[in-house]
Amino acid sequence: MMVIVMFDLPTLEPEDKREYRRFHDNLEKLGFTMMQFSVYSRPCSSPEQAEVTARKVKNILPPEGEVRVFALTALQMHRMQIFYGKKKQTKKEMPEQITLF
Repeated sequence: MMVIVMFDLPTLEPEDKREYRRFHDNLEKLGFTMMQFSVYSRPCSSPEQAEVTARKVKNILPPEGEVRVFALTALQMHRMQIFYGKKKQTKKEMPEQITLF
């Protein structure tokens, strides 16, 4: 399961930029990696862990802007289609699902 965070935060004022950096840094501390600009993902081993992760994101929300959090199963992630423009880009490998026994 993968938790996805998408956000659109203001960056016009110096305080906005500080809040943006704080949110970004906290996402990385929670184990998120960038999929593309303003879209971050983190693997989770269960729906319960995904819910806990979503609550942690809610706790670090900046005062302005919009943040969306949702979870996708491994199958849904596998079915994701990625399209590129004319400039060829290297494909990023998705992290493997963590299995706990």
